[in-house]
Amino acid sequence: MKFGVCVFPGSNCDYDTYYVIRDVLEQEVEFVYWEEKDLSRFDCVILPGGFSFGDYLRPGALASKTPLAEAVYEFAQKGKFVLGICNGFQILTELHLLPGALLPNLNMRFVCKWVYLRVENNNTPFTKALDKGDVLKIPIAHHDGRYYVPEKELKEMEERGQILLRYSDEKGNVTPDANPNGSVSNIAGVMNREGNVFGLMPHPERASEDILGSHDGLMLWYSLIRS
Repeated sequence: MKFGVCVFPGSNCDYDTYYVIRDVLEQEVEFVYWEEKDLSRFDCVILPGGFSFGDYLRPGALASKTPLAEAVYEFAQKGKFVLGICNGFQILTELHLLPGALLPNLNMRFVCKWVYLRVENNNTPFTKALDKGDVLKIPIAHHDGRYYVPEKELKEMEERGQILLRYSDEKGNVTPDANPNGSVSNIAGVMNREGNVFGLMPHPERASEDILGSHDGLMLWYSLIRS
């Protein structure tokens, strides 16, 4: 599988993601810069974390107006895989490739910590190497990570299996105390209706080697590679 890692002014997890794909997963990967218009050479495009365009206006808003973002939109419409991590998730909601929005954390502070995630649906290209109910240990680092979607749409997403990850405790219990940012229904990651676009606030690239404290993020990468 050939990956493209998107780079916007202000991206800061691009090299981390590139490293994991190239050196840990041993897959073909290439940086793709914000003025790029052609993504046809890739099988999967990753929008990494960071502060694209300084998060001016709101996180992801300016990045969503670039030639690269337009190319990502067209890439997704063709059914190819798109993964947005943290700021990348924010960009995907701005592009309306994913439902909902990412609002400021409930405590209005930047939160950087390890969290636990419960797998809600493993029948997807992004989670197929996992079992439903598995618990992953992966870090977060964001100020605007509070996922919101209206109640009616949330119910429809539940029915369609679009919610892939929820914040939980170490044993997989989904509780208010396990929710680090106030996200509705403890949601940490969602997928589009078509099943080819996935966004999550936690950083799997920061949990892909034991030396980092967890390798649980590898299971999400392995899922993609096997798709």
